[in-house]
Amino acid sequence: MTRWSIRSRLIVSFLLLIVVSLSLLGGYILWYFYQHNVDTLTNNLVTNARIIEHLIKDSMAGPMEKASLDARIKETTSNSNIRITIIDNNGNVLADSWENPTLMENHSDRSEIAAALAGGSGQSIRYSTTLAQNSLYVAIPIVRNSEILGVVRIASTLAQVDAAFSQIRSTLLAAILFTSLLSVALGIKLARNFTAPLEKITRAARRMAGGQLSEKVYINTGDELQLLAHTLNNLSSSLEDKMAQIVAETNKLELILHNMDNAVILLDRYGRITTANKMASEIFDLTPAMLGKHNLHVIGSSFFDQAVHEAIAQNKHQVIDLKTNFDNQKRVFQVFLAPVTAASNDIIRLLAVFHDITALQEINDRQAEFIANASHELSTPLTSIKGFAETLLDGAMNEPELRIKFINIILTEAERMHRLVKDLLQLTKLDSDEYRRQVNLEPVPIMPLITKVAQELKPQAQRKKINVEIAPSSDCIMALAHPDWLKQVLVNLIDNGLKYTPDGGHVHLSCWKEKNQVMIMVKDSGVGIPTQDLPLIFERFYRVDRARNRSAGGTGLGLSIVKFIIDMLGGRIDVQSQVDIGTTFVITLPLADKS
Repeated sequence: MTRWSIRSRLIVSFLLLIVVSLSLLGGYILWYFYQHNVDTLTNNLVTNARIIEHLIKDSMAGPMEKASLDARIKETTSNSNIRITIIDNNGNVLADSWENPTLMENHSDRSEIAAALAGGSGQSIRYSTTLAQNSLYVAIPIVRNSEILGVVRIASTLAQVDAAFSQIRSTLLAAILFTSLLSVALGIKLARNFTAPLEKITRAARRMAGGQLSEKVYINTGDELQLLAHTLNNLSSSLEDKMAQIVAETNKLELILHNMDNAVILLDRYGRITTANKMASEIFDLTPAMLGKHNLHVIGSSFFDQAVHEAIAQNKHQVIDLKTNFDNQKRVFQVFLAPVTAASNDIIRLLAVFHDITALQEINDRQAEFIANASHELSTPLTSIKGFAETLLDGAMNEPELRIKFINIILTEAERMHRLVKDLLQLTKLDSDEYRRQVNLEPVPIMPLITKVAQELKPQAQRKKINVEIAPSSDCIMALAHPDWLKQVLVNLIDNGLKYTPDGGHVHLSCWKEKNQVMIMVKDSGVGIPTQDLPLIFERFYRVDRARNRSAGGTGLGLSIVKFIIDMLGGRIDVQSQVDIGTTFVITLPLADKS
């Protein structure tokens, strides 16, 4: 379908208006001109007819006079182009300037004759077979003494009227054609002047639609078009500001999403991934080529896919815990699913935010395990104490040997419980942020501290005839540490060495400096630790041999405390061990600045 421009429609409308107006005006002028000429001719003919009527009315009195009328009429009009006909009151032709009246038919049926015989005047325009052209007939009655004696009819051709009409018609048509062409040219110019601002506004609007919001249009027409251009400029400025705000907000949102610690994924209503931030790409190995794929192909969790479909179907938020295993790295995420709706409340996207709660889950698991282990470790001595106490109450109190034996067992178990509670309190204390903020690290001389701890544990070594050897070293080696914490580390490691070294064995203590680090070694010739247990010895309540550990008086928390303290000091602890040969612990700590 052809679409006309405003300019074309204006030109055509203007042309039609001019043509129709000129045609109507020209038609009216032609009609008026023709009617005026006919009326003028009619009046002339009526005047002539009255003259004839005045001249011949006396000749209508008798037969002799009527007989001479034809000759008189022919003589009168011999040099005239008008036709005169005299008719009696019966319609018979008495005289005719052009024809033989005796050969002419009765004229009473002629309209103009009938009107004249009725006492008025009549006229008629019709085709004359005699003249072979249109003629105007005018008839008036011949009245004598108030008696109608007959009719005078005068006829004249319309040749002059038609000729004048044709001439003015040609002139008028030429004028209409010229005026129409002039109007077309003028209309084109006016339409161009009118539509030029519109076209300018249209071009500017198209450029704005194409993104050139800084485009402005200036029109000085002083009318509604100027107001429209001004409004469009205001709209452009407003849109430019809004777009700048949107771009700024989008950039801010992209920056936030890009640097978020949480993985964020946007899915369409079919579960396909459309957008992912940097963290999501790293966690799920997402590449740009994978965008648009279904979440099952990327995340690989039917549980997550089911939650996505439920959130979309029910149009409500969902929160799930999702376990993943990418690159042999197990993680736990708390996933928040939120439908994104359009103005019509139709779901167009689904937002998925993955909050990594792996560490929190591990803490919860460790806490649960810790509580279970602590409960188990406490229940064993409590059960033993309860059993022996009940035995004493049942009568063993009366037997001295049993009484002393059972009381010693109760004391041993109570001391074991005391050590366990003490270690638990120590772990809780070390784990307190408030306590750690109050502690400041300072240069600690290593050799004096090793010597002091060895001296304090000397009675225990002497009971088992264990030789504690301290390798010579400079007293000026200092580590950046906390003296009480470091002392506890040494006490635990040396105490373990003494506990698990058979009688007559030895424990070797030494320290040295490597670059900017202080190395401390505790080496024993004890029972050793199996290779498969080495990665687990720093776990809380872990024991290589629970029965042997209890007999040695251990709580299963000593090495956990050691590892915890070393980590807080910014150091490292390594262990090497062979069964029945011995175990070596090496501590690495930052070297203190002498200044």
